[in-house]
Amino acid sequence: MTIRVAFASTDRERVNQHFGSAEAFAIYDVEPGKANLVGYGEFAAEAQDGNEDKLAAKIGFLDGCQAVYVMAVGASAIKQCLARGIQPIRCDEVDEIRILLEELSTAMREGGTPWVDKAIAAQNRSEDRFADMADEGWDG
Repeated sequence: MTIRVAFASTDRERVNQHFGSAEAFAIYDVEPGKANLVGYGEFAAEAQDGNEDKLAAKIGFLDGCQAVYVMAVGASAIKQCLARGIQPIRCDEVDEIRILLEELSTAMREGGTPWVDKAIAAQNRSEDRFADMADEGWDG
């Protein structure tokens, strides 16, 4: 069971960016008990107000993530993220990525965090579906 999450961060230590103006995202695969950095993407500074095009590249980079941690996020970005199955999570700049990863790992073990529970349930449904298809064989 693995959940992929991203953090809007320029220093890879703290969440310190607004989604739309984020200069970088760090992506981690998280399992109960461990987390691994699997990607880091940087984005050029772009005009901010009214520039909806800036969101497409960022959301595309986050493809496959179940969540993205940000300091703030606008309504348009929320809508686009949710449409791609990415849960935006607002947090404070004082939130260290290391601590957030530990909290996420605990939530995966203990349950009770709605978006984590939903991501795990979706993953289990997907695995069950493929197992069922394999049992049916190629001749169906």
